[in-house]
Amino acid sequence: MIGPGPGPGPGQAPALEARGVELSFGPTPALRGADLTVAPGEMLAIMGPSGSGKSTLLHCLAGILVPDRGEVLVDGRRTDLLDETERSALRRDRFGFVFQFGQLVPELTAEENVALPLLLGGTRRAQALETARGWFARLELDGLERRRSGELSGGQAQRVALARGMVARPAVLFADEPTGALDSLTGERVMDLLTAAAREQGTTVVVVTHEARVAAYADREVIVRDGKVTSLGPVASTTTSPGQVQR
Repeated sequence: MIGPGPGPGPGQAPALEARGVELSFGPTPALRGADLTVAPGEMLAIMGPSGSGKSTLLHCLAGILVPDRGEVLVDGRRTDLLDETERSALRRDRFGFVFQFGQLVPELTAEENVALPLLLGGTRRAQALETARGWFARLELDGLERRRSGELSGGQAQRVALARGMVARPAVLFADEPTGALDSLTGERVMDLLTAAAREQGTTVVVVTHEARVAAYADREVIVRDGKVTSLGPVASTTTSPGQVQR
């Protein structure tokens, strides 16, 4: 097991777990026996050099990729044994995602982008849009509901992507370099909002980043190097109050 850091409570399964996960792309190993445990409600930062396997590990935890060997568990249930239809349902119903470049659907308005997970889950359009609009004031996006992605700044688009990732109240939010395309100040604001929303909803967060200032928002930091995970324990700049960061 990975060392320091918050663990599940008594009788409580980890939110996410990787056990001896191995994955290769052709002849190139990406993960070489990666082990990781993430507690419910924890915010975990995964760091590592380019090509170390950190995004591959996130994709295995999220059911996007299936490992060649090892086990991946969500709430104690092995997801590496699920077929693609079952894993798609898991990603839709239990997970939220925020990627480096937002990946908004350009043909949709901002509010339609945010509502998309609800619509895919079967929520009626009127209700889905009403729920989506509630996120715009929350993420300082008032007045941008009808704009399309080409009419948004990078920071605005990333906050829309964050709202889309959180709108269905996911159990786990996966964020892959969520500030990588933003300037420092905008990136910090996005992380402030992401952290606040996740804490409020009790969402477990796994964020892949190469930036120490982003990792500083997390409860715990691990390093992926050569396809294996090393625990660094609690992030040094985190205060004793969860979610509050000294900068």
